[in-house]
Parts: sequence; C-alpha cells; structure tokens
Amino acid sequence: MKAIILAGGLGTRLKPFTQVIPKPLLPVGESSVLEIQILSLKKHGVTDIFIATNYMADYVQAFLGDGSKYGVRLVFSKEQQPLGTCGPVTLLENELTEPFFLMNGDILTTLDFGKAYSFACQHAAQLVVLTKEIRTPFSFGKVLSKDDCLIGLEEKPNFRFEILSGIYVLKPSLFSLIPKGTYYGIDSLIKDMLAANMKVGKYLMQEYWLDIGQIEDFEEAQEVYKTHFEHLKSPPAKG
Repeated sequence: MKAIILAGGLGTRLKPFTQVIPKPLLPVGESSVLEIQILSLKKHGVTDIFIATNYMADYVQAFLGDGSKYGVRLVFSKEQQPLGTCGPVTLLENELTEPFFLMNGDILTTLDFGKAYSFACQHAAQLVVLTKEIRTPFSFGKVLSKDDCLIGLEEKPNFRFEILSGIYVLKPSLFSLIPKGTYYGIDSLIKDMLAANMKVGKYLMQEYWLDIGQIEDFEEAQEVYKTHFEHLKSPPAKG
C-alpha cells in the first residue's frame, strides 16, 4: 500500500509554534505528528509514503530522512506553487499505479488503514472519502414548545455532524480529472465528480480521530498520546 501525506501547510492557526517548527513536526509526547502518522500507516501495511511539502520543506526532509529508521520508504515532493489538497498528487502520478491513501498532515487517528483500504478497493467508486461523526456541544438549553406553552426542555444538547476526516483513498484513474500545475482542492474534486454523476464512496470510521487545527487540539494530542500512540515504535533518539 502507498500513501501521500500533505505536509506543506503553513499552520497559521498554531502560531507561534509553527513559526519555528512546521506543523506536521510539532512534538506529541515522545514523537511528532508526522512520525505518528508514518508509524500508524506502517502498522497497517503501508510501505511507501510520499510527503508532499512546501513550507519548510528542507527541514521536514532533513528530519525524516529516507524512511529507513521507520521501516518504510519515504519520497518527498515539493510544490513550486501552492497546489491545494489535491493538486500535489499530480507530482507523483508515475509512482501511483494502484489505489492510494491521501491524508492531511495534521491528523492523528487509530484508524485501521488496512480495513479502510480493503473497503475502498472493493467499492465501485474511484474516490472513497473517510468520514467521522463528531459531537458539538450547544451552549443553551433547547426549549420544546407547542403553541404558547412549553412542553419540554433539553439541557445543552449535542449536535451530531458527519464530517470529512481528511483521509481519502483515490484510484489512479482519477488523474485524468485532476488539473496539473493548478491549485485544486479535494473538495473541488468531490464536487466535480458529483456534478458529473460519478460515484463517491464513503467509509465512516469508528476509531479515535483528532484534527490538530487549534491550540486546544494540540493540547488534547499531548493528553491522549500515552493512551493511543505511545505503543507505536519510534526511532531511537539521535545523539
């Protein structure tokens, strides 16, 4: 199995941390976001991982090396201009001759990648979107009423939403739909496929998932590291 990790974002919402360290390399426990992703993918059979870089690209490549210390093959691509969340795959077209994962570089998850990959390969769709159900608390009590009488009260209910997890499985036939050298997001690909009446598959994950987009998410990552990710074998410290 192969995977692309999008590791070129600026991480503006995590400043000032990302002014010194690129977001995918922010420390989590005894590891980093990107290392946890690499080791999680390896655990489920991914052997070749392509790191799509832009911001602080040389830093990311120098830190990770060729992947031998993680037991995988790492290949780096660098955007000459921002290409969005889907455009970078076109830089690796010759390497991707089988279904592959595409994932954002700021996600931590205990997903069974092997199970999700098998589902996607068996699905008729060229693109399978992995989704996650999240609960968002509502700050006020919900009033239930009939006419001018109150008949019930639900205290601070949670809203449930099914969202994009930032993880996808793409089949190589999709390269004909993705413009080269152009900023093009995965959301644009999904919309274009739906507009053309093409099937887009969906896989609802049940495992733990965290998008590290805000300072509080980064703090949660530190809290859950021992529970969910410490068991992953990290490379020995240098020095």
